Order: sequence, then structure tokens, then C-alpha cells
Amino acid sequence: MKRVFVIVLDSFGVGEAPDAYKWGDEGSNTLGAIRNHPNFDCPNLKRLGLFNIDGVGGGVEYPLASYCRLEEISSGKDTTTGHWEIAGLVSEQPFPTYPDGFPADVLDEFTRLTGRGVLCNLPYSGTEVIKDYGREHVETGKLIVYTSADSVFQIAAHEDVVPVDELYRYCELARKMLQGKHGVGRVIARPFTGEWPYTRTPRRHDFSLVPPKTTMLDSLSASGYDVVTVGKIYDIFAGKGISPDECRRTQNNAEGMKLTSELADRDFNGLCFVNLVDFDMTYGHRNDVPGYARAAAEFDRWLGTFLPKLGKEDCLLITADHGCDPATPSTDHSREYIPMLLYGPSVKSGVNLGTRRGFSDISATVLDLLGCDRLDTAGNSFASSVIEKKLDPRVQDKLMDAAVEARRKAYCPYSGFSVGAALMTASGKIYTGCNIENAAFGPGNCAERTAIFKAVSEGHRSFRAIAICGGKAGFEAEEICAPCGVCRQVMAEFCGPDFTVILGNSEKSKQYRFDEILPLAFGPENLGKK
Repeated sequence: MKRVFVIVLDSFGVGEAPDAYKWGDEGSNTLGAIRNHPNFDCPNLKRLGLFNIDGVGGGVEYPLASYCRLEEISSGKDTTTGHWEIAGLVSEQPFPTYPDGFPADVLDEFTRLTGRGVLCNLPYSGTEVIKDYGREHVETGKLIVYTSADSVFQIAAHEDVVPVDELYRYCELARKMLQGKHGVGRVIARPFTGEWPYTRTPRRHDFSLVPPKTTMLDSLSASGYDVVTVGKIYDIFAGKGISPDECRRTQNNAEGMKLTSELADRDFNGLCFVNLVDFDMTYGHRNDVPGYARAAAEFDRWLGTFLPKLGKEDCLLITADHGCDPATPSTDHSREYIPMLLYGPSVKSGVNLGTRRGFSDISATVLDLLGCDRLDTAGNSFASSVIEKKLDPRVQDKLMDAAVEARRKAYCPYSGFSVGAALMTASGKIYTGCNIENAAFGPGNCAERTAIFKAVSEGHRSFRAIAICGGKAGFEAEEICAPCGVCRQVMAEFCGPDFTVILGNSEKSKQYRFDEILPLAFGPENLGKK
């Protein structure tokens, strides 16, 4: 693939997660809450396979996309946690929340830094808090500080009292202050304007923690791929792994969709990562079922114009980051499965990937699709299940030539059986290995494992193909030398079922899928690590 578009429909959950009871979200189903409303009209999402996803119901006979639902592993149900996990970073510890407001020492320090007092300091609806505290704020100049069920420190201020740039500066001060045990996921600027009951402006700005580990954005950037973002993606990742020149902030879904269409007309090589925030901010948190259903229909109409823009080396992945059921009494996020629809000219249609554990499978798949090595991110790619890959014959010959040359360096004085291997990573780098024997039982190492361990020791985790040649009849042996059982097991650890294994010699060679030479492999999932 040359371009992958990942669009996050913020809060578009598809049903309660198995652990929803831990979060008080039993029965939550964001899609279920809006699908029967008259405003909901989404024929394109239906044709792709949204309703074919496990647990949704009402699908079509021949969906155009491959699809699944994903269960969150991270401890949280907020925007930052969800997006980080989509990008391959699992958050084992939850961000701190403040159901009773922030401690006095935190607010005292914030007052010292800003020179302004504080109002509210409670979990609150963003629209209600400016109704209840807006007048006092205008009269006194004190800042309205509030939170929610999520890990957020929100600061609301009237633009005539606190100019937006000054409000952003206060948020930056708060972001630097709120670290460690008070390291909330986001500090959010919430400007408003007008006369009471006041109106929130679209100049909201999020200040997130810097991701503490590697994400797919880091992997792509380090490998020279383009990372283009639309919406609040740049803010969610605090710019890590993203060039500021490729950041496009938006004020609403309409602007986000327009910019994404423009990017589809541009030539780039890598990821376009989009967040459409209105589903969550404007409708989910306000329990606006008609509005949420209407926003889904608007996205679907736009989708009909976007799909034809995808070239033969493009694909589109539609997903979400959590739920926010607008039909429940709660106005907060809900712990739900998220949908995954993958569509493109090279993507198999109608593949039901079932229910998968971990939003991070999206990261692993995106990196696989683009042929980028994973630096150190979580997730299990499903690319091999939805894209039929056949190695170019020229690449096959190149790998086999490298394997033959590696075989010439084999050290095998005891068996006389020489083997060479050439391993290609997802990014195209080739590592070679040969077998090395020792005058003892056991400590020798096969060519295949030599090549794999060399690559793994340099940080590679994603591989494309391996060529193997060997035998006793000299360096131009005619017989096929297949990998031993130990080497096959090592391949099962690092390579997917469609990983290409080339067997042969300098004269002829043949390709095999890995699942042909090791069906029913014992892998990480058997140890409960998937």
C-alpha cells in the first residue's frame, strides 16, 4: 500500500464491552441508540459491512469491506487512551480522575501560576457549567475549572475576559503542572462568548500528555513515511511522531471531511490519520440522539464521494476510540467495542475478522499494509487475512541469490550440510544467515534463525519473506532444503500466515505461504498473549 486513511468517528461505539460493568456502562450501545432514528441514513456504511459486525445485526449479504469489532485492553475509556491504543500503545494504568474535584494544592498552584482565582472545581457538563458560573466569571475574572468522568482538567473563559491566546497559555501552564500522580490525560481550553446563557466557540484546544512509549506514528516517521493528521490527532499525541507542517486542525466534522477529501487528491506515501470530533463533543456528551444520527448520515453522504478517490494502492480504515451512548442518562463516555471497516481496491471484501482483543491491532495492520517495521508497538496484524500478497519474481530471485551467497559462508565441518538464508523485512531490508556448527551437541544455529535473530536484534519485528537454500551436494544442490521444526517455530513467533518462504537454489526456486509449511502453528495466542 502507498496510502492508508484511518478515520476515527469519535465515540462511535458498537455495543458494551465485556468489562463495561466495571465502568457502570452496562447496556451502552452508541450505534444501537441512533440506528433506528429517522435521521439515520447510512447506506454506504451498510454496504461496507457496518451491520455485519459481530453483535450489530442487519448486515448485507455481500459487504464490500473486511470488518470486525475490537475490544479495548487499556484501562480507560477516554479519547487519549483510545487513540493511543489504536496507535499501538496500551495504557496499563488509568489516567487520574477527580469525581470530587481537584485537590486544594493543585488549584492553589494553578492560581499562583495564572494570577487568577478558580470557580466550580466539579465534574460538569461543558454547556451547563458556563450557564451556572459564566456570569460570576465575567464579573470577577476567575477561571472556570471543571472536570468530567474522564481524565481532564478543563478551563472555560469568556473571550472578552480572557483572550484565547491567554487561555491557551494558562492551559500550557496547567499541562506542565499536571504531571506524575496528577498527570491527567488532557488539559482542555473551552472558550465561550456572547451574552448569558453564552455560547461555546469552536476554538477549543487540547493539551495532551506526551505518549510515554513508541506509537505507529513514531515508527512511520522514523522510516521516512508521511504522517498527515486531520482534527485533534496532533493534540492527542502532543505532536510526537507528526510533523507540525502536516497537522490540520479543524472546528467540526464538515471541515475535517473537506480536508480529508483534499488530501486524497494529493500524492503522499504513508498515513492520513483523521478524527471527526462532532459525534462525541457536539452530540454524544449532550445526549442528542437526533443530532448524532444526523451526523452519521452526513458522514455517510460524504463517504460516497470519498470512496471513488481511493487508488489501487490506497485503503480506508474506519473506526472509533470509545463509545458515548447518547440515549443513556450519563453524558460521559461509555466502555464499548469499536467498529473496524477496511476497504480498498486490494482489500478482500466480506472477510469477517470477528471480535479481536486490542485496538492496537489497527496499528499493527497499518504498519503491515505500508510495509513499515514496527519499532516497539503492541498489536497483531490482520493484514494477511484481508490482502493476498504475492512476491514479485524479481524480488524472489534477489532473495534467493542472497541466500546462495550466504550459504557459501556456512561453517559445517561435521555434517557437511550447508544452508544459507536471506530474510527480507517489511521495509525491504535484507538480513542473511548461514548455519554454524560446533564440536559439541546442541550449540549450533540454523541459517534461518541466524538471519531472524540478526534482524530482531536490530529492532525489526515485521517481515516479508525469507529464501532458504542448502544441502550436501555442493553449493548448487538440486534438492529443496526446508526449514527445521525449531526454525519454523521461530518464524511462527515473528511472521504471519502469509509470510513468504522461498525454497530452492540458484537455478530454480518456489514460493510457499508460511501456513503451508506449518499449519496450526503454536503461537503467542496459545499462551494468552494475543
